[in-house]
Amino acid sequence: MLLELRLENYAVIDNVAVEFAAGLNLLTGETGAGKSILIDALSLLLGDKASSEVIRSGAERAVISAVFEVAEKKVAHILEENGIDPEDGSLILRREIAAGGKGRVFVNNQAATVSVLKALSSHLATVHAQNESILAFDAAARVALLDEFSGGDLESVSAAFSGWNGIRRRILELESDEQDRLRLVDLWTFQGREIEDAKLQPGEDERLEAEKRVLANAEKIYNAAMNAFDLLYEGERSTSSLLRAAQKNLEELTRYEPKFREALAALETARISVEDVGATLRDYAGGIQASPEHLAEVEDRLALLGGLKRKYGPTLEDVINLAAEVARKLCEIENKDEVLRSLREDLAKAATGYLEAARAVSKKRREGARKLEKLVEAEINDLAMKASFRIELTSLEEENSWTSSGFDQVVYLISPNPGEPLRPVEQIASGGELSRVLLALKATVETSTGRGNRKRASGAQRTLVFDEIDTGIGGRAAEAVGKKLKALSRANQVLCVTHLPQIATFADHHYVIEKKESGGRARTSVRQVVGEERTEEVARMLSGAKLTETSRRHAEQMLKTNA
Repeated sequence: MLLELRLENYAVIDNVAVEFAAGLNLLTGETGAGKSILIDALSLLLGDKASSEVIRSGAERAVISAVFEVAEKKVAHILEENGIDPEDGSLILRREIAAGGKGRVFVNNQAATVSVLKALSSHLATVHAQNESILAFDAAARVALLDEFSGGDLESVSAAFSGWNGIRRRILELESDEQDRLRLVDLWTFQGREIEDAKLQPGEDERLEAEKRVLANAEKIYNAAMNAFDLLYEGERSTSSLLRAAQKNLEELTRYEPKFREALAALETARISVEDVGATLRDYAGGIQASPEHLAEVEDRLALLGGLKRKYGPTLEDVINLAAEVARKLCEIENKDEVLRSLREDLAKAATGYLEAARAVSKKRREGARKLEKLVEAEINDLAMKASFRIELTSLEEENSWTSSGFDQVVYLISPNPGEPLRPVEQIASGGELSRVLLALKATVETSTGRGNRKRASGAQRTLVFDEIDTGIGGRAAEAVGKKLKALSRANQVLCVTHLPQIATFADHHYVIEKKESGGRARTSVRQVVGEERTEEVARMLSGAKLTETSRRHAEQMLKTNA
């Protein structure tokens, strides 16, 4: 959920900060005030391509930042993959656009890239702008929307596909042409022999590095150990001898003052510990041998291990694992016919399992599609569109059509006007029509089975942004759009730019965007309106610049009705 959006030196905005909240957030204002500027800026934070043209005249750079409340584990995973420390329940994005065309990206105040913003965007917000291909209506998005409604078991399909595809790749590897096979055999044989000849032991490199440090510094280590031994045990003024002297004096003292017996026992313990440490140091020093020959042998061995790790690593464990994998592959090639026969049997079983899982999902999709198309058509026709809506599902069971999400292709078809043929939704010419179709789809999917309320309860809200969804509508249709947005906001945070008072009255949070001249320059500001100020804004939207008592009363009535 978007908590705050801040813009500095962006277009006609010098410095604006807007705090948003859960529910329906509506932005209104005069035409040309800059309502869509906020949406464009948010799109840049979600990874859109930047241009230095957005920098306010006279400034060196534009800065856009936002704070999101996040609960998805996938967001934390993306941050971890990119070496970014997570914040507790929040995500801070900042993008700087410099006049020279270069820019910088920060996530949680740590340097990042635009690709990180794009990876995060799908878990934060979706911007539905005018004249844009809404929802990026590609094949995967079309299937995902239907799956969200129908609730098929995609995990089973994905696991079955992964197993089948892994076996298929092993068969293709074994069936590669003879020249490639022989080349691979030579390579694997060389790799296996090189690693086998080295007789590697797990952890050997770490042990040898420690041994090398001792051998390379044998004289220093010996002197340090013996000096410590002398100070603790051997010398005339050693710690041990001083403790013995103190012990004798304390024994004499305890003859007259029994309370020092505990101190005497503690002193005895300390002396024994000191002498034990001294003996350990003496024995350790006695085992140190300065052997240049052995040091050379260790260094040669480490060089060999280092070369193997560079070629097959990066760790010694990786090298050992590669040797086992190479041995398995060579064994398969040597027993190619038998292995292939076994793999083909496994492949047939895996294919049967995949088809069973994919057909179950496909059946769910077909059932869901029939229900969804009726619900969406009814929703669309409430939004001033006498449209026909269909969902076309094509199942291709041939292996070259198999994917981790099944073998179905989904197309959403619509005829915006009576008598016109059905065409794919993404080919609709009108941006307003496209926005309303998406609104109907999203509202239906979110509210049809009560999933929306469960999402709200878990706190896992996403931000949906609609820019001027009301183009070309009014009256009853506008009120229907307002109701749809309100329903959608029960499960998601919704931001919407609107020109229509019928929609504005449904807002949970109402913001007015104003452009005024100050110091000879245009400046855009954003403020939240409540109470009388909100009534005044709705009245302005009803009657224009000149407010009337009638428009005020009408605005009050509309706000009470849609509260």
